[in-house]
Amino acid sequence: MIRHLYIRNFTIIDELDIDLFPGFSVITGETGAGKSIVLGAIGLLKGQRADSKLIRTGADRCVVEAHFDLTRYEDMQSFFTDNDIDYDAAYCIVRREITAAGKSRAFINDTPVSLAILKELGESLIDVHSQHQNLLLGRQDFQLSVIDIIANDCNELDKYRTAYGSMKEKERELKRVSEEIENNRSKADFMQYQYDELDAAMLVDGEQEELELKAERMSHSEEIKSALYDADNSLSADDTGVITLLRSARSSLSQVSNVLPVAGELAERMDSAYIELKDIAQEISSQLEEVDFNPSDLDHVNNRLDKIYDLEKKYHVESVGELITLRDDLKRQLGDIENIDDRLQSLQSEVDKATAECRRLADTLSGKRMKSAKGIQSEVMNRLVSLGMPNVRFEIQITQGSLGADGQDTIDFLFSANKNSALQQVAQVASGGEIARLMLSLKAMISGAVKLPTIIFDEIDTGVSGKIAEKMAQIMKEMGDCERQVISITHLPQIAALGSNHYKVYKEDTADGTVSRMLQLTSDERVSEIAQMLSGSDISEAAVSNAKELLRLKN
Repeated sequence: MIRHLYIRNFTIIDELDIDLFPGFSVITGETGAGKSIVLGAIGLLKGQRADSKLIRTGADRCVVEAHFDLTRYEDMQSFFTDNDIDYDAAYCIVRREITAAGKSRAFINDTPVSLAILKELGESLIDVHSQHQNLLLGRQDFQLSVIDIIANDCNELDKYRTAYGSMKEKERELKRVSEEIENNRSKADFMQYQYDELDAAMLVDGEQEELELKAERMSHSEEIKSALYDADNSLSADDTGVITLLRSARSSLSQVSNVLPVAGELAERMDSAYIELKDIAQEISSQLEEVDFNPSDLDHVNNRLDKIYDLEKKYHVESVGELITLRDDLKRQLGDIENIDDRLQSLQSEVDKATAECRRLADTLSGKRMKSAKGIQSEVMNRLVSLGMPNVRFEIQITQGSLGADGQDTIDFLFSANKNSALQQVAQVASGGEIARLMLSLKAMISGAVKLPTIIFDEIDTGVSGKIAEKMAQIMKEMGDCERQVISITHLPQIAALGSNHYKVYKEDTADGTVSRMLQLTSDERVSEIAQMLSGSDISEAAVSNAKELLRLKN
């Protein structure tokens, strides 16, 4: 709950520095005094949108800071651990700053945090019920959330949502595969033609490079043959060939080796050169025999290359390897078309299994909701009777339909405040005052289930007065007595009198302009404030007496 609230330079608030207390507190003040401004500042701590226009004129920034006591809410510690934030249950500080340049910063226990983290914490610490929230009562998603909160079915709902997500994923996969196969089926003849063409080509990976090298060699066959012939003649000619001359030189050196030892060494070296040159000459001679040019062979190679080039161009690829990959992919797709029934049947079986699991979990969820709805109906009617609606009827209608993100249930709150009047949807028949009382009853039940530390009601008493207002105040007081902080912004003296603490918001003219103030009233100041609420600006003795009586009734 909020222990202390500090606001600086927020619209017409120059500085507000005030303590708040557990239990039931009230805030009063004339219309336009700034009560909604205080709520707007608190809204920033809940992660609401920030605007530099909110900064007081002439200031460079505004600051909103609240100190919370979380000692009675042990389940909050996991939030701080998960987000690596220091945790002190007795003293948690949440701060929001907005600069004139439009920048917004958020802090939890002096640790900078994102707006999403601030919002997550703020919404778990403070619930602000404003007048426009009464409109939520007619929305089915709000009605369903009320049932789920009070039913405490979060575990069942989480399991269902996980199963529902899995089911939808399988349905999407079935649809995707069905569309793919249907599309392939419409192109099956063309795909078969493509596959047959590529298969008939009898493609071999690496074939293109080998053929291109062979074609290059064959197109230069005459040049190659001439070079080989010249080389062969230079090495092996009978009288002028290198090998013949080398053999003669070796023989000459061998003849004088007895008298010139070095000649023998040179002759041996010539032997090695002779052997190598003779081997080279034989290789050249062999190559010369193989070079015999056959034009039909070149035509065959070029025709094969032309076929490969045509296929590559036709299928927009750059290699035989890619053509082979395309051929194999076409074969796979044609196989899928042939096995379509088996594949679709398998996927459909998965969808059916996931749907059955969803339906089972949805039935469990529905059962828990229906059981909770009966208890809600009974308690709401009891509360509404005590709030001056003796003939009220309230019924929660749950109808089951197709599976959705939150189950299979459609919720309708049906309402009638008068005898013999047919039950109708609450938003269609309930007056403003009746909706206010119904919302307060539901909020009281929700607060017991959720145990929010702080609940703020912004004029929940709209459309009621007198004893009904007193009864509503009693409900809020009871909520405050159950280890939480309840604050009501009100214009009704019957509600103001029941608050354990009373704050007043008012405007004050200063040298720097009009500012909004908030102060905690003393006992005498409370008498004057409530008397003014009873009689207007001219406080009568009777109003003072009535105010004292209302305050005594509180005690």
